[in-house]
Amino acid sequence: MKKVTLFLAFLFVSVGVFAQTTWTADPYHSKLGFEVTHLGIADVPGHFGEYDVTITSSKDDFSDAVVELTVQTKSVDTRVGQRDDHLRSADFFNVEKFPTMTFKSTSIKKAGKNKYTLKGDLTLVGVTKPVTMTMLYRGTTENPNANGAPVAGIQITGEIKRSDFNMGSGFPAPMISDEVTIKADGEFGHK
Repeated sequence: MKKVTLFLAFLFVSVGVFAQTTWTADPYHSKLGFEVTHLGIADVPGHFGEYDVTITSSKDDFSDAVVELTVQTKSVDTRVGQRDDHLRSADFFNVEKFPTMTFKSTSIKKAGKNKYTLKGDLTLVGVTKPVTMTMLYRGTTENPNANGAPVAGIQITGEIKRSDFNMGSGFPAPMISDEVTIKADGEFGHK
């Protein structure tokens, strides 16, 4: 009887592990952007061109999703070369010392129809802090360009404070807002 019980326990664990699906972002249909307010009067956008993001989930509605992100900080782009160079310097991202920033979710909780509160740890310029984001599952469809393979739409939004990460401390909030708005949109396919 013990052998049967152990076998059934192993079977259930195996099915649970194998039922999880890993989704990766399609770089041609995804973006990772941010925005700050300059001098209190104008919003200045930027984005990162190089990143890897995966979502692992065993549920079709992504209600048990685990999100992992790695960003190459040198890929910051605000469409102004001189500003991008400054953002790469030790004043901000310090890309020589910290070539990546990472996010790994720690929990997800339903917050409405296809909407979730996503909590996780963000590591930026060597500082790790818990952050809370909103994740919107925008649906799954078939991608005609990938032989009908399923593709899911996910949007993640939120706000962080650069002061929490000791970033840009030489530039006070009246010059550059402490609050940084994050918006990521992606199409995700099976890995």
